[in-house]
Amino acid sequence: MAETKVSLPAKLINGGVAGLVGVTCVFPIDLAKTRLQNQQGVQVYKGMMDCLAKTVRSEGYFGCYRGAAVNLTLVTPEKAIKLAANDVFRQKLSKDGRLPLWGEVLAGCGAGTCQVVVTSPMEMLKIQLQDAGRLAAKRSVPNPAQAAAPGPAPSLVAPTPARPTPPLRPSATRITVELLKTRGLAGLYRGAGATLLRDVPFSMIYFPLFANLNALGRDTSGSPGDVQARAPFWQSFVSGCAAGSIAAVAVTPLDVIKTRLQTLQKGEGEDSYKGIVDCARRILRREGPSAFLKGATCRAFVIAPLFGIAQVVYFLGVGEMVIGLLG
Repeated sequence: MAETKVSLPAKLINGGVAGLVGVTCVFPIDLAKTRLQNQQGVQVYKGMMDCLAKTVRSEGYFGCYRGAAVNLTLVTPEKAIKLAANDVFRQKLSKDGRLPLWGEVLAGCGAGTCQVVVTSPMEMLKIQLQDAGRLAAKRSVPNPAQAAAPGPAPSLVAPTPARPTPPLRPSATRITVELLKTRGLAGLYRGAGATLLRDVPFSMIYFPLFANLNALGRDTSGSPGDVQARAPFWQSFVSGCAAGSIAAVAVTPLDVIKTRLQTLQKGEGEDSYKGIVDCARRILRREGPSAFLKGATCRAFVIAPLFGIAQVVYFLGVGEMVIGLLG
């Protein structure tokens, strides 16, 4: 995001608005990403578009937004923590108004570390809700052994069809209460280590990359704040999209591990994992190296618009307008 002189409250409002609008726009792609990353054995979905088409067909349009309420509720504090932490770290590490590359990387590292407090439980709850449809779809797809097995001899008398009991639809409240009862607060932070391993490298790549792309082709003789202020909107928009996409794809293997560890309900024949190293070993052994890039395209399509939308919000000065109205 462009580093013009914007007050911290305005930054927090801008980040929250950008998060709310961004999540609403790209959440279906994020849902497809989660379902593709969790696929083991029987492939219910062939790709992003196939996943979205099957989701709409079986669960309706709003099925693509399973888990969105959790994100919409927690995305504002998440963005607030990330932006505030990055701002504070950049100020602390700056010398004479200038921030070296190592300082940009450390500031991003600090921001990524702080946001895990909110990101980890938010992602954990969201994944359970997003993956419920995949598990239901997988149960309706016979595996090869079941398909090859001979069925029972046909009966002359048609049996009375049993009325299946529909499973309880998971909700964030139900999952949270169950986790707190059975595992305590630590249950909500399952996979926090993997979340940290994903978010810290992402921020370390994104923030310095954006700052440098945003400064390309411009006079650097003035103060850093003035240089950033003269960045045209289109350049900030493209820089945000490019940096976000690159950082998102780069940490996809870590995102796959995080998603697998945070998924509580497993389908038939799917692996459960003891930790980060065990998860990485099992994925590599059973699914091959390509499994670590599952959902990479979806992640790029999710992250690029999110940061593009953030640029629009900052360019319009939504936070400043809100503060002006309240003042």
